[in-house]
Amino acid sequence: KDLATKLASMYKVHDSQCIQLFGFRTAFGGGRSTGFGLIYENLDKMKKFEPKYRLKRAGVAEDKTGAGRRAKKDTKNRRKKVRGKEKT
Repeated sequence: KDLATKLASMYKVHDSQCIQLFGFRTAFGGGRSTGFGLIYENLDKMKKFEPKYRLKRAGVAEDKTGAGRRAKKDTKNRRKKVRGKEKT
């Protein structure tokens, strides 16, 4: 957060939410880190080009809702067993 606001003031970005920072690595011995950052013109462009996992990390995109992969498979297989039988 504080890095994004500092970069926003350095590069005169109107919204610090348009800045995406990632890939940070600490230098040996500490005291310094290097990373990568992308600055987008607006949030719409960011949503278009950024991967979904980074949007979720930034709090812009929401998580998927609904049944998971295993639950979908289980319900499909349960339906296969029931097919063609009369209700009792």
